[in-house]
Amino acid sequence: MIAPRPTLRVAFDFPSAMPGVWHADALGAGSQPAQPTGYALLDAQLPGGGWPVGALSEVLQPMVGLHEWQLVLPALTQATARRVGAVVVVAPPCEPFGPALRAQGLPAQRLCVVRPDNARAALWAAEQALRCRDVLAVMAWLPQAQAAALRRLQLAAAQQQQLLWVFRPVSAAQQASPALLRLQVQGLALPGDAVLSPGMQVRILKRRGPPLVQGLDLPGCHHRLAQALAAQAAQRRATQGVAGATAARHSAAQALTMRPALAPLMAVPERRGHALDRTAVAMER
Repeated sequence: MIAPRPTLRVAFDFPSAMPGVWHADALGAGSQPAQPTGYALLDAQLPGGGWPVGALSEVLQPMVGLHEWQLVLPALTQATARRVGAVVVVAPPCEPFGPALRAQGLPAQRLCVVRPDNARAALWAAEQALRCRDVLAVMAWLPQAQAAALRRLQLAAAQQQQLLWVFRPVSAAQQASPALLRLQVQGLALPGDAVLSPGMQVRILKRRGPPLVQGLDLPGCHHRLAQALAAQAAQRRATQGVAGATAARHSAAQALTMRPALAPLMAVPERRGHALDRTAVAMER
């Protein structure tokens, strides 16, 4: 006797909203709390509308110390204004500038900076901070962290429902990661200037939802400040051009005056030699 084959249900047979079920063609909502990033364009592409709370957010970038604070500071400002707790900063590549953070709404007394001696100590410090109830968020620079270590951080953040950012190099994009959210950030340079980067482009490498191929261009500062930076960059380039032209003219003028000046210098040893000859003759006499 042949047993009846079970009826398979395809995706569209399921209800559009079922508790505990996430459709891969839509952003995951679920019960995961989120902290708004402060960038409406980015929030619209993130499950829950912001950074996941109680989960690992991994940020990859080509150079450390460029866009970390620029990216997470709006969320930290909002979070510290509503909740108590410290923001633990582990192994930062640059010293956090207290006055600038205070001007953006993040009091310096809410920061706890940890400077470990090595990568292993940095990972230990980040994990211990996440297990502390008095910690609101953790920012950790862990370029050498492996997937197993990141998984421990993920579990620790979930226990205390904390914000967790781990910053790593772009080369880590080829490695597996337990991060619930994974972003890649790079600067948007001003036209004609590769140094100033008031804006940033964010690519979403991993999220609970369909892939996003196109990057998001986010402002890094107020548009008036961007205009001021552009004007300053143009003025600097003009000043460098004038200085270069002045140096070139000075070099040319110096080259023209060096040859006549050599004649007296060459004549000095001859005059000295002649005087020494007369002295020698007088001594012989």
